[in-house]
Amino acid sequence: MTNLSYFEHSQSRAVEAYPQDDVFVTIEMMRKIPSLEIFEAHSFRVQQIAFCVLTLFVLGLLLLLHTAFAFRLGEPSTPVILALGISFSLKFLEIVWLQEQANEITEKTARRETALSIVGIFILAVLLAFLTDRDDNPYFVLLAIPILQCAYQFGLVPTVLTILSSIVTMFWWTQHFFALHPPSRPTEVLEVGMISIIYGLIGILVWLLVHQVKQQQSRLYESLAALQSAREQLVNEEKLAAIGRLASGIAHEIRNPVAMISSSLATAANIKLGEADREEMVQIAAREASRLEHLTTEFLNYARPLTPQLSSIFVNDLLSYTVDVVKAHAAGRSIEVIYSPIENISVEVDSAQVQGAILNLVLNGMDAASSPGSVALSASRTDALVRIDVQNTGDPISDQDLLRIFEPFYSTKPGGTGLGLAIARRVAEDHGGDLWVSCNQKGRVIFSMTLLGVPGEITAQGVLYG
Repeated sequence: MTNLSYFEHSQSRAVEAYPQDDVFVTIEMMRKIPSLEIFEAHSFRVQQIAFCVLTLFVLGLLLLLHTAFAFRLGEPSTPVILALGISFSLKFLEIVWLQEQANEITEKTARRETALSIVGIFILAVLLAFLTDRDDNPYFVLLAIPILQCAYQFGLVPTVLTILSSIVTMFWWTQHFFALHPPSRPTEVLEVGMISIIYGLIGILVWLLVHQVKQQQSRLYESLAALQSAREQLVNEEKLAAIGRLASGIAHEIRNPVAMISSSLATAANIKLGEADREEMVQIAAREASRLEHLTTEFLNYARPLTPQLSSIFVNDLLSYTVDVVKAHAAGRSIEVIYSPIENISVEVDSAQVQGAILNLVLNGMDAASSPGSVALSASRTDALVRIDVQNTGDPISDQDLLRIFEPFYSTKPGGTGLGLAIARRVAEDHGGDLWVSCNQKGRVIFSMTLLGVPGEITAQGVLYG
């Protein structure tokens, strides 16, 4: 299963197992909101790459036009081609560097790189002007890029200064050229003046548009920051609430056996009590002590799970063993356990942990199934995941219980610890899968568990994954 499909599967599990738990779904969605730093770094990187690509495009287009109009501008000389090639290579290396930065670009880094790029383009434009030595130099088109960069990245004053620097550079070159190649032509001065007006209008207009966008972006950042704060508060409150429910469940489950042990021992200590009655009280205390020990062991298994000792095993072996274990118990309750062996699908799991989780699901299904009824086991394969379904013919789980069945110490069975399903889900998650209620209808309640299949396994349907 791909990452996307597994995400969709997890979302569907949340809806199926928690149909009315809006808080749970909200928390899970909010966890996926990127931080402001990552969002800004990504934005800076995209901006810088966009200007690098624009510069590469303009450089290539200018060289192409220079070549196409060689009858007017003259053939591009070797120094011109060399200067353009070096600039092209540097910009390409800059793009590669930006791609490697991922989410590490800060605003300071972006501004510094923009300033260096602006200076570099000014130097390149003047250098190409000297190398081509023409009054109508086409390479001054490059000066539009620093104006756009400055308008996009800096404030109004730096933008105006960049516009003025471009205008001064073009007028200076015109004056310098005609000083070396008199006489001057007023039309060239007029042309430079018109280009200067266009550059000024473009720079100011882009700055106004970007300024407006940045104001809206700033408001968006403020809203996102408030949303992040609310997310953290909600997650913390949910964690505290879960800890509170867990502590309450522990206290509730421990209190009853402790009270029974205390009262039984106190009664047994009564000298007026007969030997038979005293023995009965001691046995009650021993049973409650055993139940308390079992409860403590299950809680430790949930709170401090063991690291899975992985080995390859066929799903058939897991499910067949479970059917053999529960067969006698099912027959005594008029419950039919249905399982049809499947093709050899392997999973990489801790067989003891997964076996215990599946056995718990089957026993729960037998308790929930109407008598006579049935519990059916099945398995299927989807990409990297192997899915095991345990279906019973009992009544549907109530909406109230469905919201909490995977919570520790929540049980609908008399005498249940409420840790079985919580531990089973933990086992599934530790093995790269999940556990959820995939169907909740009258006569058809299905618990579904997914586990990672064996990497690179070849079956009748092809390679499982890897």
